[in-house]
Amino acid sequence: MTHDHDLVLRPTPAQTEAALNPPPGRSGGDLVVETLAGLGATTVFGLPGQHALGMFDALRRSALRYVGLRVENNAGFAADAYGRITGEAAPLLLSTGPGALTSLAALQEAAAASAPVLAISSQIPTAGLGGGRHGYLHELPDQAASFRGVVKSVHTVRTQSQIPSAIEAAWKSALTAPHGPVWVEIPQDVLLAPTAIPVVTGGDAFPEELPPRPELTALAAHLLSHAERPAIIAGGGVVRADASGKLRQLAELLAAPVVTTPGGKGAFPWKHPLSLQSWIEDRHTTDFLEDADVLLVVGSGLGELSSNYHTFKPRGRVVQIEADLGKLESNHPALGIHADARLALQALLETVSERQDPAAPERVLEVLAKVTERIAAQELTLEQDVLASVRGALPADSPSFWDMTILAYWAWSAFDAKGPNHMHSAQGAGGLGYAFPAALGAAAADPTRPVLAVSGDGGALYSIAELATARQYDLNVTWLIVDDGGYGILREYMNDAFGEATATELTRPDYVALAESFGVPGVRTTPETLERDLAKALETPGPSVVLLPAVLRMFAPTHLG
Repeated sequence: MTHDHDLVLRPTPAQTEAALNPPPGRSGGDLVVETLAGLGATTVFGLPGQHALGMFDALRRSALRYVGLRVENNAGFAADAYGRITGEAAPLLLSTGPGALTSLAALQEAAAASAPVLAISSQIPTAGLGGGRHGYLHELPDQAASFRGVVKSVHTVRTQSQIPSAIEAAWKSALTAPHGPVWVEIPQDVLLAPTAIPVVTGGDAFPEELPPRPELTALAAHLLSHAERPAIIAGGGVVRADASGKLRQLAELLAAPVVTTPGGKGAFPWKHPLSLQSWIEDRHTTDFLEDADVLLVVGSGLGELSSNYHTFKPRGRVVQIEADLGKLESNHPALGIHADARLALQALLETVSERQDPAAPERVLEVLAKVTERIAAQELTLEQDVLASVRGALPADSPSFWDMTILAYWAWSAFDAKGPNHMHSAQGAGGLGYAFPAALGAAAADPTRPVLAVSGDGGALYSIAELATARQYDLNVTWLIVDDGGYGILREYMNDAFGEATATELTRPDYVALAESFGVPGVRTTPETLERDLAKALETPGPSVVLLPAVLRMFAPTHLG
């Protein structure tokens, strides 16, 4: 008896001939790039190193486009952004030891933000694997151990025949919800050795789906349909799952107000009558959410930033949809639904009953008015004007990438992203230096629209080397640097906590002159001329730097009282 799963595709005569007579001059590195091309990759990021040269040599025999950055961590940020923008697993090619380890902070950000990154690193020669101290250059007793607590999965290759399978398995892991970074490592001798293995001609690494359990969505639909005061918190999982359209349909069916977390920016229309926008770091908003009798949390673990620093205490029934099992009910008891946000929202759309609540938009306006009144009382017109100027200058369909800087903290709450997958920041892991290299990755993914990067002067110093990358590849990125002379937010924190700041003041370069030394146009602006100067830079193809000397302040927190 023959079953469907017993059937296999027989090779054609041409395929058999190609397998028996592969082209000469190939190495293990060719198996890497052939597998990537077979899986659909078109662009790779990275930085060469001695042990990884077999991979980089193979690039010149492939059709893959290589974008090389100057620091491995920045290459990781670029791959992270490429993965967020395209939804593909972005290949990141690295060398052993110091090169690999330098990427860790970027991979932590990718993991926190569920960005699909396929990191492929070299390793010391096969004879050195196993923990012995052989004295190889870049040797670590167990390189993979440094990554196991950061990435979704680790794949160690020991022979050339394992290369296609290991990369396919990693690709599948990176793109299975929740998306995330994965790690493949291949010894130097395996990459360099000539290979007689046939050319890799295809790949089958479709990610596994993560559908919700029907009995759970049935109960969730019942709770939401019969709620008196339903509300929704939408997190980054909605954006990663491309589920913003389904979220809007569900919110409108239920007449449920929606607030987005910093990671969920753009998941719900900013000006929608049911939009509480992103003011989740505000007591008026969290009071409103606490009063919901049924609270639907989609694609968020309700972590520190998404819970007003864990002061948010829901009183009603919580329904949490989350693809990351570790985040499910980790902060609040809930009806936990382990599922991809898109599939779970579709299941709810098919089972909820429509609610009528004409007063819901009025309650939303009341909350937003209270938030506006609170901020207005703090005399922060400079900060609001600067953020409005950025929004006015940035085209509605352009993505923006924000470093950990005061203007970004404002943007988490007050910036209209104008759409899903448009605003990205380093709030997942909270490391400095994300914005500019990430924006370069986004520009490599889509050169048809300008990309904005926003950094403080402290974060900018992490990424200065990438001005050379921007110029080399003529990437369409405008970098706004807000120069306040140091680590501005840490200065505020320390002054508030200790009465005096330490180690926050920085000697910094003339950023405009420095940009121009790389062949990148630079302009010094003011708060009054920012919108005009930034718009002009964004309209001009290629890289540019806009420097804004300004000391910005944060709005007062509401979680400390």
